Amino acid sequence: MATVIQQASKAYQQRPKALGITVRRLQFHPEKIKRHYFANSPVMSHLLTALSSTFPVGEQFFVHSVRNVRDRIADPQLQAQIAAFIGQEAMHSKAHTEFNDAWRKDDYNLDRFQAWLMRKDRHVRNLHPKVQLAITCAFEHFTALLGGYILRHPEVLSTLDEDAMKLWVWHAIEEIEHRAVAFDVYQEIYGDHKLRTLIMRSVTTGFASLTFYSASKLFMQDRRKSLPKVGANLFGVYLVAKMFVQLLPEYLAYYKPDFHPADHDYSELIAYWKEKMAADYDMPAFQETSAQLRYS
Repeated sequence: MATVIQQASKAYQQRPKALGITVRRLQFHPEKIKRHYFANSPVMSHLLTALSSTFPVGEQFFVHSVRNVRDRIADPQLQAQIAAFIGQEAMHSKAHTEFNDAWRKDDYNLDRFQAWLMRKDRHVRNLHPKVQLAITCAFEHFTALLGGYILRHPEVLSTLDEDAMKLWVWHAIEEIEHRAVAFDVYQEIYGDHKLRTLIMRSVTTGFASLTFYSASKLFMQDRRKSLPKVGANLFGVYLVAKMFVQLLPEYLAYYKPDFHPADHDYSELIAYWKEKMAADYDMPAFQETSAQLRYS
């Protein structure tokens, strides 16, 4: 028995390191984040908070969809990327659960919406593994797009307090780091361009409608404080419209037969924010020399 454990331990240690993907534990104080934390805009803040409400269930599903088929991957390097992907998503789920618990109040919550998501999640997990993985690929494209957009607008991020900055920048960086993992797994096993793009159309419609619904729900629950901020709300609507316009070319690229998530180079942007978060926000995990955690 001891020999088996020792051999398993050695095999684990010999696994290649993931390239460009580092699992980091976030240390932050979600209870200190104010309700209108993004550019002091209720519209943008409720939108991001609504997104956060979906992350714990969503991230767990993404992990599940990749784990479904990981035993069909022979490439040791891709297996290492998968392990790091799982680790990052686990940390995201944990951090956003903490954030969601902090902002939730009796008169400000998405309890019914989140309960519906849980029921929907159980249904989606019964779909064919190929479809599940295609769904994850689509959502991973969205999260990378949104992460890149957030990081390209430091003038807006400067309005966030310290803990909100830590949460959203950390998450954005890591979504960009692992943006190609699920896609590479899908291509390696299935490579079905038609299904991948068909699923993206469905995910786009569902993602947009659910985000609008949940954000509107929060806005109306908070209407006494949200409605008077006319200027900030108009600024929020402007930011959302601007985001849609600017991200449209990157979004449409997903439908190309030769698309790959790594086609868009984020290296300089990521390097800038890693250095900034390590130096200005006391987050040493963003130093390139920091130890990398392992998950399986």
